[in-house]
Amino acid sequence: MSVSKSFSVHCLWQDQDLPGALNAQQSAWVKAHNFAGKKGELVALPGKDGEVSAYLFGMGPKEQADPFVTGLAAASLPEGEYALEGDFNDPTLAAAGFRLGAYDFDRFRKTPKTVKLASLKGADEDEVDLLVEAATLARDLTNRPANDLGPETYEKEIRDFAKQHGAKVTSIVGDDLLDQNFPLIHAVGRAAYEAPRLLDFTWGDESDPKVTLVGKGVVFDTGGLDIKPPQSMLLMRKDMGGSANILGLAHAIMKANLKVRLRVLIPVVENSISANAFRPGDILDSRNGMTVEIGNTDAEGRLVLADALSLADEEKPDMIIDMATLTGAARVAVGADLGALYSTDDKLAQELVAQGKASADPLWQMPLWDEYDDMLKSNIADVNHISNGPLAGSITAALFLRRFVKNAKSWTHMDIMAWAPLARPGRPVGATEQGQRAAYRVLKARYGKK
Repeated sequence: MSVSKSFSVHCLWQDQDLPGALNAQQSAWVKAHNFAGKKGELVALPGKDGEVSAYLFGMGPKEQADPFVTGLAAASLPEGEYALEGDFNDPTLAAAGFRLGAYDFDRFRKTPKTVKLASLKGADEDEVDLLVEAATLARDLTNRPANDLGPETYEKEIRDFAKQHGAKVTSIVGDDLLDQNFPLIHAVGRAAYEAPRLLDFTWGDESDPKVTLVGKGVVFDTGGLDIKPPQSMLLMRKDMGGSANILGLAHAIMKANLKVRLRVLIPVVENSISANAFRPGDILDSRNGMTVEIGNTDAEGRLVLADALSLADEEKPDMIIDMATLTGAARVAVGADLGALYSTDDKLAQELVAQGKASADPLWQMPLWDEYDDMLKSNIADVNHISNGPLAGSITAALFLRRFVKNAKSWTHMDIMAWAPLARPGRPVGATEQGQRAAYRVLKARYGKK
């Protein structure tokens, strides 16, 4: 869309004085509309010719500020280009929030809505680009349905992404997974038309601190033989949202040139149904030698993560972070807005929670409660991969994953929704980023740039 004019959007806190530049007619117009700067209020200001000359936007109480509140303006404004003006707590996040509020997944539509940010004084434009690109990458991938993003296509996307950043990438596909000792990844994906695979890429100097990211890449989840009801299957294209967010985080790390040796591991599978599908009650081997009893084939994500985490752990990295759309129990516990966070490093967890709150990327630390570990007991294998009851499902899933991390200095697991069921500031309905801004800001603060 070609835009010949940018409109100013005056962003005001609740009960803040109106801009002095307003004329008497505009002030009367604002008063008639009872504009008070409440969160999400938007009023178009008339010009001399009766056409819109600018806008007023309410950001709500300053002490309760949402860093992404400007995203509400982007979602409400008509097509055009806009310069934001105001006393922002964090201009960079305000700019990113506006651009992400204007996000529109138009891959399958010919009528996109285009709302652009012309300028926002004080924003770090390079950082804004980085944050928006990371989030957009996660959203674009997660929004794609499985017929458009199967295992083969997803591998190509990951390879292209790694190549763009100069990262070295390899993949292990199909029965080669068995030959190279990734039996759980193979078992979950073997019933699908397109073979399961493990993508592995590295970037950075070997001498720098080793940070390894692991993402659940289940491109579609039928539930397997424990098949999901139809309603629960409708959003299963988002079951690779953990890996999409990991790729967004990797983009931010590499574009910012952080001083880390980055490794990214993504097991890519489709949990499908066929004659060779794995079954409830099967006993499966795992990469680290542990035998696993299958309690429910719909809990496949923790299985593919287990083998990937074992591989990540073998080189004793400084830090492992994994992200996964893992359990409905996490959504019951903390809802869709919050990512459930587990970590063997409380200091790191606290940093992630603090940075998440500051960057419109909220996380909530959950306990790795050792007393619940007995809920994963199996009478015939080393462990059952689900608990023996309906309680603490997200915690027991995290405890299962912890069994596959022995050597890393710290391990953090994020059980995320990767989807906004309701629109909120900077997040239209649909696929969304979770955990990546918080993790990027922590890594940037810890390790700095090269």
